[in-house]
Amino acid sequence: MLYRTYIPSPLLAPYVRFFWALEADASCDEDFVHRSMADGSVEIVFHYLGAFDEISRTGSLESSPLSNIQAQSTRPRRFATREKFGIFGAYLYPFAIPRFFGLPASDFTGLAPDLWSALGNEGRELAEMVNCAASNEQRVAIVTRYFERRLSLVNRALPPLHRAVRSIIDAKGDVNIAHLSREYSLSIRQFERKFKEIAGLPPKLYSRVIRFQAATQFRLDGVRDLTEIAYACGYYDQSHFIKEFREFSGYTPKEYFWNSAEGTQYMETEKMSHFSNS
Repeated sequence: MLYRTYIPSPLLAPYVRFFWALEADASCDEDFVHRSMADGSVEIVFHYLGAFDEISRTGSLESSPLSNIQAQSTRPRRFATREKFGIFGAYLYPFAIPRFFGLPASDFTGLAPDLWSALGNEGRELAEMVNCAASNEQRVAIVTRYFERRLSLVNRALPPLHRAVRSIIDAKGDVNIAHLSREYSLSIRQFERKFKEIAGLPPKLYSRVIRFQAATQFRLDGVRDLTEIAYACGYYDQSHFIKEFREFSGYTPKEYFWNSAEGTQYMETEKMSHFSNS
């Protein structure tokens, strides 16, 4: 398995967190299962090799688009394949959706529409170009050109509240929403409404998702002490930590940190991270 990330261009850095690529050989005798979990960011995903089916809650398989927008979400989803696969993605701040496409981020929350349904012929053409590219470096260049062109076509400044989204991410969800709303001279209700338009989720729920994501990153550092993780992330007790972790991942913390959890295999690879796209 190979996992790489690529740094966006300076022009895109306010909107694109990074590009990534994941490649692996799956066994034809056993499903390779990936679990996506609650996420406060948006991904535009391209399956340039192989395909995944989504595993429904009843266990049945449903075909999944080869290229789609996976919006900010609050629940886990599971996908399976038995073939060699290659996936390329752009990991975006949620406010990139209104900036690039002129649509509220909340229109996409919890959804994963295929690119042509979401963006029309433009989305179909982008998917074809990315999926037919000869390398991931070319894919980075193609998507970079596309996003930079969208910025030039849509003359729209970032709303001031995008800084509130960044503040919550940078603070790993440990923020006081009332204090944050006062920074923007807004009532709580006004702040919640405007925040949801650009982040897709109400600020308190968004903070919970970001805190959960911060907790999952302890796996990368080899931390397995659940009390330490819960305390570091601001959960007030173990039961709170367990309940919220299960809600957003489908796992208990013990299952996630101590077992081989679905969707974490790439963390065990030699992660070749932050390649320049220049």
